[in-house]
Amino acid sequence: MTPDRAALYSAYVSRDPRFDGVFFIGVTSTGIYCRPVCTAKTPRLANCRFFDRAEAAEKASFRPCLRCRPELAPGSAPVDDAGRIAALIIHRIEEAVLSGGADLESIAEGFELSARQLRRVVRSELGVSPMELVLTRRLLLAKQLLSSTALPITEVAFASGFASLRRFNDAFLGRYGMPPGRLRRQSAEATASLGSITLQLGYRPPYDWPAMMAFLGARALRGVELVEADGYRRVVALGGHQGWIHVRHSPERRALLVELSRSLTPALPALLGRLRSLFDLGARPDLIGEHLSRDPRLASAVAASPGLRVPGAFDGFELAVRAVLGQQVSVKAATTLAGRFVEAFGERLDAPAPGLTHLGPTAARVASARAEELTALGVTSTRARSIVALAAEVAGGRLRLEPGAHAQETIAQLVALPGIGPWTAHYIAMRALRSTDAFPKEDLVIRTRLGGVSAARAEEISHPWRPWRSYATLHLWQRPSE
Repeated sequence: MTPDRAALYSAYVSRDPRFDGVFFIGVTSTGIYCRPVCTAKTPRLANCRFFDRAEAAEKASFRPCLRCRPELAPGSAPVDDAGRIAALIIHRIEEAVLSGGADLESIAEGFELSARQLRRVVRSELGVSPMELVLTRRLLLAKQLLSSTALPITEVAFASGFASLRRFNDAFLGRYGMPPGRLRRQSAEATASLGSITLQLGYRPPYDWPAMMAFLGARALRGVELVEADGYRRVVALGGHQGWIHVRHSPERRALLVELSRSLTPALPALLGRLRSLFDLGARPDLIGEHLSRDPRLASAVAASPGLRVPGAFDGFELAVRAVLGQQVSVKAATTLAGRFVEAFGERLDAPAPGLTHLGPTAARVASARAEELTALGVTSTRARSIVALAAEVAGGRLRLEPGAHAQETIAQLVALPGIGPWTAHYIAMRALRSTDAFPKEDLVIRTRLGGVSAARAEEISHPWRPWRSYATLHLWQRPSE
């Protein structure tokens, strides 16, 4: 037994998700090959063969497992459902906090599960019950607010998602063995400001902040968001609360500094969750870079920008509309159209700031529009119908453009809408759904930088990049033309 085989078998036995897509296991006694996270009975080491690609296992005459579906991207097989549901539950819990707290039963109904099944999924994936998860996340946010802001303790309690100051005090004392006021007294970092607070969101370095700003700046929704030398700004409406945010990079702290208006503190859990998605703060650049660098086509690009992230979306509907407007036109032309769209369908602010004049258009508002209202802005009739149809699906709850949603199902829903093709659907999945494996193979830049290949050939070339094809896409887009 060589050290390599021992390490691979150990990762397989532990079902370590970090190795999902890195290697595959062929079982000689069954003729089937699996992913390292497969929940089937673990075979003996003597019956295992290890492959770095699914194609290599197939060439060796192994058949794909019907449970973990190694021929699909991680996240798309039945074995991944629990993890995907757990991730979505976290997202929904954060969003529910700002609308009065949807109870567990209503969240479960959204997944077509019973509350008991939902509890089982969360405990299996995260090791805690849903309510323990909610409490922990609220307390961690409260600790950050107490130590880094001068918000009154009552405001900290409500901003963290607690329904009353008494419940907050009891929970804090029970978990940390001291009242929240003591942590405030011990903190030397809290800063006072009448109109805003500033929080930190950490990341795992490196982080290519200039690339993130360049990407978002070229595609900013004019009037709603603004990218300047000192960071990213936008106006926000969440759960009936309106305000502004300003995000800056602090490389010495390995964090982003998020300044926000006090008016947004009741929506903090959802706001911070959306910012983590927008700036891809959960990425593991070490694992992603190591995996993609194996292909000589990507090695130099990864080396040049090891901290490249996939920009997400603060609001999935906003991003989807911007993507449709950008079909078959230049980035600059799409930005012009998007600005007109905001002026026509966004809510104008009572006290606009320089460059920030409107709240983003909502799906409900656009769904009630006629296609002719969009064509009057210079949008083609085909794209006008696409946007109205898209808005109707989102407003009706039939299409969810949020992190953790099933990528393949959502892509199929998008392509079924009039005027939305595979490129746009994959682009939306990559950014709004946070799919790590979306791949717009039809993209001309990608095909050119792979040697002028066809879309079908680009798909073949990309298979070894799974499950990180979204990151490979960004590296190809960023790579200078040769």
